[in-house]
Amino acid sequence: MSKRVTIITGASGVLGRAIADAAGARGDIVVAVDHGPVERADSDDWMGLGGVDLTDPTAAATAMEAAFQRFGRIDHLLNAVGGFVWQPTNGPLDSWDRMHRMNVTTVLNACRAALPHLLQSTAGRIVNVGALGAIQAGAGMGAYAASKAGVHRLTEALAEETKATALTVNAVLPFIIDTPANRADMPDADVSTWVQPAELAAVMLFLASGPASAVTGALVPVKGRV
Repeated sequence: MSKRVTIITGASGVLGRAIADAAGARGDIVVAVDHGPVERADSDDWMGLGGVDLTDPTAAATAMEAAFQRFGRIDHLLNAVGGFVWQPTNGPLDSWDRMHRMNVTTVLNACRAALPHLLQSTAGRIVNVGALGAIQAGAGMGAYAASKAGVHRLTEALAEETKATALTVNAVLPFIIDTPANRADMPDADVSTWVQPAELAAVMLFLASGPASAVTGALVPVKGRV
């Protein structure tokens, strides 16, 4: 089998669906992993794994092993899994823990579970989703920014640990992504400056491609038209 196997976490979200569509369009076999349902029937080039709690390392390992057992390889892991909360620093402490689990623990568990299989590939790629807001956090962004900063450091550390192999590990750092939820939360914003999901997906898929083999440990800003 010559087709690359691309695993997408958070595959049922707006960004995840955009990545899955673009990966399928370029000819990848797509494995869609999500905590919620994956509403698409399995086929020769598609495998849906819904109900996967990536905060649980055992669940993450089971999902990656299921993909490997079906297709015999894992070439790319694109982590679109994550969440957002806005609250002042003196808000509920449980939001800090929730952001860490949703944005860092999920990515860590997915990377750890997929890593043995990715290292067997001649073109292994990991692409995570960080945030420009983790470079310069605004008011109410503390919990979210701290968790995404964790994704940045995780990306850099794993890239260093694997730089003697064919695997590359990078992250994209988007500005506000144009999603229905963000439009509802910011009804007066100029959405023309926001990042389109398909645009961000295209950058991620470039990093998960042969021509990007020399890029590892990079945190790539995707600012839109700010």
